[in-house]
Amino acid sequence: MIRVDLPRFDRFEAWRDAARHLVGARIPPDRITWADPEAPADLFGSDPMPPAGDAKVKATKDYLTLARTVASHSDPERWSLIYAALWRAQSDRGFLDNPADPLMDRLNRLAKSVRRDIHKMHAFVRFHELPSDGPRRSFGAWFEPEHLILQAATPFFAKRFADMDWLIATPEGIARFTGDTIAYDPPAPRPDLPEDANHGLWQTYFANIFNPARIKTNAMRSEMPVKYWKNLPETHLIPQMLADAPRRVQAMRDAGASDAPAFAAKVTARIRQPAQDTPPETLAQAQDQAARCTRCELCHAATQTVWGQGDPDARLMLVGEAPGDQEDLSGRPFVGPAGQLLRQTMAQADIDPEKAWLTNAVKHFRFAPRGKRRMHQTPDRPHIEQCRWWLGIERGFVAPDLTVALGATAAFALTGDKTPLTPRRGKVQAGLDGGPVLITWHPSLILRLPDDRAAAARAELLEDLRQAGRMLAA
Repeated sequence: MIRVDLPRFDRFEAWRDAARHLVGARIPPDRITWADPEAPADLFGSDPMPPAGDAKVKATKDYLTLARTVASHSDPERWSLIYAALWRAQSDRGFLDNPADPLMDRLNRLAKSVRRDIHKMHAFVRFHELPSDGPRRSFGAWFEPEHLILQAATPFFAKRFADMDWLIATPEGIARFTGDTIAYDPPAPRPDLPEDANHGLWQTYFANIFNPARIKTNAMRSEMPVKYWKNLPETHLIPQMLADAPRRVQAMRDAGASDAPAFAAKVTARIRQPAQDTPPETLAQAQDQAARCTRCELCHAATQTVWGQGDPDARLMLVGEAPGDQEDLSGRPFVGPAGQLLRQTMAQADIDPEKAWLTNAVKHFRFAPRGKRRMHQTPDRPHIEQCRWWLGIERGFVAPDLTVALGATAAFALTGDKTPLTPRRGKVQAGLDGGPVLITWHPSLILRLPDDRAAAARAELLEDLRQAGRMLAA
């Protein structure tokens, strides 16, 4: 067996250099022992490191990112696992993109645990102010992470607290920052940190943002695990706040809001008038009515109605699914990544986007919040059917000679046909209003596909748009 001893810090870099050497020398995983610091010596010795080989070592950027993350896990098998993945990738690179593969599944689960631990460290480190002789204030903290994340997690603090000196001590080691770089030292006994007056201010804030009417203890323990409580100054307030919650909720009920004044309904009506079902007389009037649409619940979360845009006398109309995040914020269709891809492909097909009419089957953005991000969700059938009112009005005023349906949602909105899109792609169907509808892929699908399949799908979209151009020319 070949034993590779890894240092306490910069472990991944040392592992990467050794792994590149060993794979180049064609040394299989079962002949290597990876040893962390302070690991006992092998009783029977170990084989020497082989000379460098001539084999070319291949690794993807995504694999290296995953391996670096897994290297911070506390699992003693982590080094062997990422080496096994690197070894296997030399002959079967495709398995790295298969999340169902048992090895990749395990590595992804280890990486997820590390990322969660880093997030918890960023959230739950509590600094105590230390005496300082220089112009910069000095702070210290003690934290007990689940994994070996000291080097992975502390650059965050260097960026956020660049104007102060600090140290973060963990069972793994100590990180020290003095305004230039972070230095790492071996572990030491837990430091005796002084009381910090700022903790009292934080406790006051924490107590005042507590909502007694929205107690979800399981969710709280999930986001703030009990194992961290002993090092958080605010957590000793939680038992009393939970015990006092019923009384506070009742007090809130007793002091409930009074009835709205009589003029409130008139004010609300002026701010947001309900859209009328009476057909508008102009395209601009239709856009104004759609801006106040309440036909389905999507209007309550979206920023605004995203109306169509382009040449109102266009012979070609392109209909997508629904606005995305960037479209919802800007109020214009097809301005995000999928829209940019569509416009590029239209230009390749000699179709000027400014001379077409670009719109969506559904006019409001549907999303699910994920932290600070808004993740797109496909509209449901009721959303599509309610929004057909606006799509029909748009088509009536623009009166295109040909409509291109981008994706399954648009195809269903225009034709009423929900059969699979693949056999229909590139074909023309009659729309619900009798006009011809050419079916093709939505550019957002192309962006989600792997590179090899994306290239083929984009070529099909380009050919379909060229077909649209030929049909209009004929």
